[in-house]
Amino acid sequence: MPFKSLLKVAIRAIKANKSRSLLTSLGVIIGVASVILLVSVGSGLKDYITNQMQDMGSNLVMVMPGEIELDNLGAGGGALSSSFAAMSVSQLELEDLDAIRQQVPYIKDIVGLVMGSAPIRYKSESQIAQVLGTTADYIKVRSSDFESGGFFTELDVDLERKVAVIGYKIADQIFGSPYVVGEKFKLGDYRYTVIGVMAEAGGQGSMSPDDKVYVPITVAQRQFNQDNLGIIFAQVSSTEDDSSAVTMIEEVMNKRLDSEDYTALDKKEILATVSGILNTLTVALGGIAAISLLVGGIGIMNIMLVSVTERTQEIGLRKALGAKPEVILTQFLLEATILSVGGGLIGILVGAGGALLISYLMPITIAWWSIVLAFAVSAGVGIVFGVTPAKKASELSPIEALRHE
Repeated sequence: MPFKSLLKVAIRAIKANKSRSLLTSLGVIIGVASVILLVSVGSGLKDYITNQMQDMGSNLVMVMPGEIELDNLGAGGGALSSSFAAMSVSQLELEDLDAIRQQVPYIKDIVGLVMGSAPIRYKSESQIAQVLGTTADYIKVRSSDFESGGFFTELDVDLERKVAVIGYKIADQIFGSPYVVGEKFKLGDYRYTVIGVMAEAGGQGSMSPDDKVYVPITVAQRQFNQDNLGIIFAQVSSTEDDSSAVTMIEEVMNKRLDSEDYTALDKKEILATVSGILNTLTVALGGIAAISLLVGGIGIMNIMLVSVTERTQEIGLRKALGAKPEVILTQFLLEATILSVGGGLIGILVGAGGALLISYLMPITIAWWSIVLAFAVSAGVGIVFGVTPAKKASELSPIEALRHE
């Protein structure tokens, strides 16, 4: 029998039980959609974090409180969690900035941060804002642009002036405009004057400047009762000097603190480690979702075995009329493949559509390789799990099949 005729017979058999065929394909649909969605979320998270770290500025070295083992960053995020916890008991001081600046020749600019949060109020508008206390060189390290106004100066820091630079989103949500230089507002119990508004950077989360308020570090230390720094950023003169700068910073800091009280890392180390962790996470998410494809394949095999049993007399009649075993095998194999491939195509539409919807809520990158892989696997599932029922059908004795009731 020609392949085209076999294909028509297979499609007709599937259409005869539309509801069962759809439910049979459901496992494959869910599996393919899950693979695409979860891999896209993992890829989007990796791209977002990578881009945000790139936006932090070039040739950065970070000095963080506490001891961080890069090899342990992937262990459930424990090392990162301990780092954030260490910020609250940090022993880093403003004097450390001066020591590093004076003793490390590779340093171009260096800034410290004090982090906190406080309610920001302007007229009838209010919300909780993330507050970063820093020094005047911060704008050089982060390489940010302004929508209006500018950044505060070293004199503002030294005189502890209550001036603030606000992110674009804060300006839009609280003031209704990015052109609010000179306006006064309350941040916690302190009253500040806006001297600048950052240009919109996009993105979200802890690395985006859009929802931050920047104030002189001396004022932030007093407002949040923090004598120590949460983190130090040092900009190195060139990428080639990063490793040398880290070594020299460690030599300076070891004279001031114990080695377990701080960690110095260049951006390349952190980026490489985080990328490795997120790659592993993406693969793990895809693997978990792929289990659904396996379950879907088992479902197809189960239903096809039931179908062989139900159609035993039909198989016997066709064999009695001269149908060869390989023709019967090909027909049932085609039915299983059509169910899995059809489910795969629907799963691709569901997964890609879901990813597009989620992209409005969080950063997401549709990984096209995951679509190709999921579809290929779904087709393979139909062939692999369709072999057993197809072989069973092809091996039926025509006499026994015709006697079957």
